[in-house]
Amino acid sequence: MTTIATRQNSVVRDAIMVLKPRIALFIMLSALAGVVVSPGVQPSPARMLALLAAVFLAAGAAGAFNQWAESDLDSMMKRTQRRPFVTGQFQNNAVWLAAIVGLLAAAVALAGLSTNWWAALYTFLGAFTYGVVYTIWLKRRTWTSIIVGGLAGSFAVLAGAAAVDPQISTTALILTVVLFLWTPPHFWSLAMLARDDYAAAGVPMLPVIAGDRVCAWVILGHTLALSILALVPCFYGMGMWYMTCAAAGGAWFTWTSIRLVASPTRSNALRNFFGSLIQLCLLVVGAFLERLIGTVA
Repeated sequence: MTTIATRQNSVVRDAIMVLKPRIALFIMLSALAGVVVSPGVQPSPARMLALLAAVFLAAGAAGAFNQWAESDLDSMMKRTQRRPFVTGQFQNNAVWLAAIVGLLAAAVALAGLSTNWWAALYTFLGAFTYGVVYTIWLKRRTWTSIIVGGLAGSFAVLAGAAAVDPQISTTALILTVVLFLWTPPHFWSLAMLARDDYAAAGVPMLPVIAGDRVCAWVILGHTLALSILALVPCFYGMGMWYMTCAAAGGAWFTWTSIRLVASPTRSNALRNFFGSLIQLCLLVVGAFLERLIGTVA
């Protein structure tokens, strides 16, 4: 009985992890930011939670499709060799593909029924961009794949904003571009850590084809651009709470990126990776505080 229970727990754990829940969580937070920065009547708590759940599940479906489609690549990289489609825990077959597509369809329907179909469209486009455009069309071909992949988080912002008003506000559009610029330095920092893995698998990530030093400079350029752009919403009605959090997050991410340029080591790449997460979290916190006690109406 103990062995059966252990196996069942393992299957449940792997089923959750195949959704890439950490990535899905940050995409969901991007949608939350889109909601709270948009002027107008906010969705009810129930509708808000339904939308956020829909974005999370759609991102999870895209993450699962990524692992389903890339089991051959994952088998060649140390950090991904224990994923369930590689180990055989889950079979890389049409049944799993149907389940992933079904999950995405349910998520899109939930977004549309809980808010509106513009939000549902953006929810779908975010998952499609990551699952098909990034994973299938670009990742094995070009180092620019992750730049296009940044649209996945950007569409989440648009989904949140559209839930308030399908006519997207200027602030939400600016945050959309910020998220587009945020994804490449976030991911390239991780790619520097896994550069040998990507090289072994033949994936043309920027650190592989250009080296760590060039990659660090490109990361810094993106970081400076998005940190400055993240302050622009202060000219469109966002107040002190947002400005403080955006400035603090941008300063920290810029500092860790400068350290990475000065010394493009793996330890500094890891610090920069966490710096990007801190910056995104502070942006969401600042936007949320502005909605609760600040100037967004």
